[in-house]
Amino acid sequence: MAGDPALERAPTARTQRRERLAGLLLEARQGRPGALDAIVAELTPVLWHTARNQGLSSQAAEDVIQTTWLILLRRLDTISAPGALIEWLVTTARREAWRVSAASRKDDLPGDDAFEDLPEDGALTPDELLVDDERRRALWHAVESLPKRCAELLRIIAFVPRPHYDAVAAALDMPMGSIGPTRGRCFAKLRLVLAKDPDWSS
Repeated sequence: MAGDPALERAPTARTQRRERLAGLLLEARQGRPGALDAIVAELTPVLWHTARNQGLSSQAAEDVIQTTWLILLRRLDTISAPGALIEWLVTTARREAWRVSAASRKDDLPGDDAFEDLPEDGALTPDELLVDDERRRALWHAVESLPKRCAELLRIIAFVPRPHYDAVAAALDMPMGSIGPTRGRCFAKLRLVLAKDPDWSS
């Protein structure tokens, strides 16, 4: 008996994404221009989440991500399972984050084998990071599909903590009294769009 089509499409999309990234890795090994750049552009948000999840500051997280990409460059030809590129990068970023965190506490740095048994309470698995990244992409794709005024308002709400209505009114050139009702209508439209998106509802 066939299952729910929405539930079946989401794993397929993740599998296709993994295969595409593996293909890009193989192309990068062959020196195809742009292949590595495409990997970096797609997976940097995942590595950012990984580094920040270890409690690092923004600057430290940026350093960890840069180091992770440099390690990939050095080991480009030695990754035995291109299909596990995401896991490889997440593991590398976590280990580098642990090193940076240890160095900031002026502790002696342990060897690589010491990281194998460190607890990962609250850390997302690579698959969970991938799902989280897909949902984030789906959310912002849905926001961008809304009318311009709604998209602008929701972006301000998302990125400005507790925005004052007078500042929002000035930024969007709209009456202050209409912000609350407009926000409610925009959220309602966003929920309808997301409900139809299998990448969000799965």
